[in-house]
Amino acid sequence: MIEAIDKNLQRGIKLLNSINDEEYSDKSVAPYYSSIGTHMRHVLDVFSCIFNGLETGNVDFSDRKRNVLAEEKISEGLTYFEKVLESLYGLSSVDFNQIIYVTDDLGTGRVTAKYTIGSALIQAHSHAIHHFASVGFIINQLGIELPDADFGYNPTTPKQVLNE
Repeated sequence: MIEAIDKNLQRGIKLLNSINDEEYSDKSVAPYYSSIGTHMRHVLDVFSCIFNGLETGNVDFSDRKRNVLAEEKISEGLTYFEKVLESLYGLSSVDFNQIIYVTDDLGTGRVTAKYTIGSALIQAHSHAIHHFASVGFIINQLGIELPDADFGYNPTTPKQVLNE
């Protein structure tokens, strides 16, 4: 699990190393007018919520820090990636079947449910892929090349083969 999450987050790092701050923070793309940086910061916030709650066994996905600098400056985004990856690597001896309580606001109020650490990480990983797909749309609209062919693709999604 750690290897798969690491591999996907490395794609984000690769993207950040291939663009500039202006592209990273550009909010000109409709319909949501969010930037690459906003999506990256949000993805990392979700992982951070997990890591911040593991000691107490209470993870709160609505308690995100929303560090604006991490969505505007690539250097801050890369530092945030490094912090999240360091926490991820620190889980090598954790029991992924351990029960934790996860809280989030689903739009009608806060809800808490039992998860395993593994299920929380799987959710965060799938969430990251989903946001990377949104970033792929922004990248396309800004005329930036994808960092690799698998960026934003869920591994279970069949890839369309184009007839040439």
